[in-house]
Amino acid sequence: MLLPFEPLRQLWGEPLMAPGCAEPEAFRRVSTDSRGDLAGALFVPLVGERFDGHRFLADALSAGAAAALVQRDRLDGPALAELVASGGRPIWPVDNTLVAYQQLARLWRRRLGLPVVAVTGSVGKTTTREMIRAALAPLGPVVASSGNENNDVGAPLTLLKADEGTAALVVEMGMRGLGEIDRLTRCAEPDVAVITNIGTAHIGRLGSREAIGQAKCEISAGLGPDGVLVIPAGDPLLERALRNVWRGRVVRVALEDELAGFASGLPAPDRVGRLEGDRLVLAEGPSLRLPLAGRHNARNLLLAVAVAQELGVAAAALGALEVELPGGRARRWRLGGVEVLDETYNASPEAVLAALDLLAATQTGGQGRRYAVLGTMLELGERSLELHGQVGARARALELDGLLIVAADAEAQAMEAAAAGMPRLERAASPEQAAELLLGWLEPGDRVLLKASRGVALERALPVLEASLGTAA
Repeated sequence: MLLPFEPLRQLWGEPLMAPGCAEPEAFRRVSTDSRGDLAGALFVPLVGERFDGHRFLADALSAGAAAALVQRDRLDGPALAELVASGGRPIWPVDNTLVAYQQLARLWRRRLGLPVVAVTGSVGKTTTREMIRAALAPLGPVVASSGNENNDVGAPLTLLKADEGTAALVVEMGMRGLGEIDRLTRCAEPDVAVITNIGTAHIGRLGSREAIGQAKCEISAGLGPDGVLVIPAGDPLLERALRNVWRGRVVRVALEDELAGFASGLPAPDRVGRLEGDRLVLAEGPSLRLPLAGRHNARNLLLAVAVAQELGVAAAALGALEVELPGGRARRWRLGGVEVLDETYNASPEAVLAALDLLAATQTGGQGRRYAVLGTMLELGERSLELHGQVGARARALELDGLLIVAADAEAQAMEAAAAGMPRLERAASPEQAAELLLGWLEPGDRVLLKASRGVALERALPVLEASLGTAA
């Protein structure tokens, strides 16, 4: 990165500088971490509920930072004057260092002028992000969000990772309330925006699917008039929410066998695919191997293909997409003779239902049985018991061989009541106890799903299973 000094004056005016202080021509990087390489960097001290980067301003300047920002309410006049005099570096006072950080990221994004894709949705954001990253690979190096870089700090961090050799950017955008995605998309100014779906994740915080739809559709706020929005076809709620905020192009995708179930009057899909085993057959194009199993992932792949085609990648160039997901998402472990589907990272009702469908649809071979270990789904508010009941009912309807529940009492009771009649149905007080109970069920050839919200820490069951069944592979 070479971020010129001069454009920053247009953002924040003249910096404070001690006599004889030299202006840097450009910054080699923008950093919020005083522990990293700060040589030639512009240091941005962020402020949070439990931290304040201003504590490390002097250290950052001593470590070679070429300039810094300060939030006006964090340093009084004498302290700021002392920092300017002792540091010998340009200092910009700003109202809010997080807002300034996002302004920097937008400035850098504009200077690079490369295509930017933004991705949001209740379920499947990370999976779709990684499929888009893989689908855009024919363009050249692609920078995408990693881990949990999908918030007010993570989105600008992703933008600032790109450089002159980057061919495209993919920015994931999460949200915990109204207005957050609006800020993120105005920072990223995407050329293409993707909404994977409107589900019930965070319904306890926002109150209704309608409010969730409104929040997700904020992603259109950063699209220019030539931008395009890519969505799954057939969702009346999503279509209504979009009509209130977006008048530009929309590309809709759907699986062929979903078309008959669409409500009348909804726009027809622009791109259709047919699921045949482990392949997605495009209505106008080649057959693509699914990088991840499941109907939900076939739909995610359709979204990724539509994005790639909008940015000039021919479907024929996609070949076999190689997709790597962070831990706890769509991971498969072979422990001894048992296959474990590791979905421990997080859970929403829609994601759990899709994972159960995948578990039930997958052939185990021989007499292998299918078990699910499900934990609490958080942030569902007053609908929590109803939605936990739906999950339990689906496990029973799919005729799984057993269900282990690791959940709070009320949610556990709701799942257990709805799943009554399954061959095996038990509750566990912890992930470790669930693993111990499960070991009494499992035999070679069996398959088990682990899925719960992050707060349950269901991944703690894996070492217990591994210690008894064998090394993960």
